Amino acid sequence: MAFALTACGRLTVMPPPEGEPVVLQPAQLATTWTDADGGTLTLKRDGTFDADKICVAVGWYDSLTWSGTGTWRQGSGREQSFVGVTFDAGHSFDVYHPEEVERRPDSYAALKQGRVLKLWVAVGDPDNDYPHCILTSPAN
Repeated sequence: MAFALTACGRLTVMPPPEGEPVVLQPAQLATTWTDADGGTLTLKRDGTFDADKICVAVGWYDSLTWSGTGTWRQGSGREQSFVGVTFDAGHSFDVYHPEEVERRPDSYAALKQGRVLKLWVAVGDPDNDYPHCILTSPAN
């Protein structure tokens, strides 16, 4: 019985980080976002970005860190913005299988917690409780 209950508990997905879904304007997104390990993602008003060791999520991989340049796009639902980034060609992201990794990691979703804005994405297999990839920026 205990085994069955434990197994059922592993079928749940780790909840999102604290904060409320939010729709952000492009001007609010065009800033520098920082992750817990000091990685930075600078989204520019012209739709380009510079990344320095930011956490990203790619499919079922554990958290990866990527650096490079590229373009970004905003998408929004009625209650939440999403940010997708595409790294320029020529960057190598996975030393083990570089031909298998796309230049587009999973999109970030926007949250607001008090005066802090967050872009976040779930990392890795949802059954393994990996910490989320979270980028933060002060709210304007």
